[in-house]
Amino acid sequence: MAETFFFNALREAIDEEMARDATVFVLGEDVGHYGGSYKVTKDLYKKYGDLRVLDTPIAENSFTGMAIGAAMTGLRPIIEGMNMGFLLLAFNQISNNAGMLRYTSGGNFKIPIVIRGPGGVGRQLGAEHSQRLEAYFQAVPGLKIVACSTPYNAKGLLKSAIRDNNPVLFFEHVLLYNLKENLPEEEYLLPLDKADVVRQGEDVTILTYARMRHHVMQAVKELEKDGFDPEVIDLISLKPLDLETIGASISKTHRVIIVEECMKTGGIAAELIALINDRFFDELDAPVLRLSSQDIPTPYNGQLERLTIVQPPQIVEAVQKMVAGKI
Repeated sequence: MAETFFFNALREAIDEEMARDATVFVLGEDVGHYGGSYKVTKDLYKKYGDLRVLDTPIAENSFTGMAIGAAMTGLRPIIEGMNMGFLLLAFNQISNNAGMLRYTSGGNFKIPIVIRGPGGVGRQLGAEHSQRLEAYFQAVPGLKIVACSTPYNAKGLLKSAIRDNNPVLFFEHVLLYNLKENLPEEEYLLPLDKADVVRQGEDVTILTYARMRHHVMQAVKELEKDGFDPEVIDLISLKPLDLETIGASISKTHRVIIVEECMKTGGIAAELIALINDRFFDELDAPVLRLSSQDIPTPYNGQLERLTIVQPPQIVEAVQKMVAGKI
């Protein structure tokens, strides 16, 4: 086991897959000589050359379209969005091309492409750099959406995403890059469609993902002191959602709280609530509760920014009220 930073776990995944498969290449703004805005591709150009670690102009729609074309011809592109919010400029390419071409070509083309990069609410990055695109792309057919949360799952999931024959949106939270964790020395891959039961419990199911996993676990430390026993599930796969794992947990706890950094209106929790009510309504002893970000552009002011997203004390209070039957 070797202690590894989150960003280095991602770098290791890319390096290993590029060494394994000559069709894998990286492109994006400043991914080459600069090494990426968060150093995920640092020095890879020295090993693989400028054509496999390709610096692009500031033109997201153009280089995303080029990467999709490359995927159609048999290459495996990894697009790094310097900030995932910038990929709104390539929304057409991602949705109409990457998401739909395998279907609209009658299966004649595969689109093995990974679109990855930093997103989420950072520290005073301002509204346009604090986007959470997972809900924007939820409705697009043909896409897989993955949100990693630890160095361990970041590496294993990215390796699987690179090998997948479908387009994968791979979300990395901007505030997790400096997390450290011991990683196995041997190679490992993780499934793209499975949730992770982080903590077994009996009282309530807490569904979460990305950075909010860590907020939830902070809250759990406080809840344990008072005798509460929550079950925590890191969704990981946001499309498709792992309803088998979710359903098994609900049938045990009969209560659900969803904690997300996404906005409340039209967010991941909104889709989850609909699915839970459709599939598991008879298992519920209380309405599903969602703790989501405020429906406002993220303020630059640090104190206001903090108030827009869910904090651990809010999670503690929600669990206490739900288990006490006050929700």
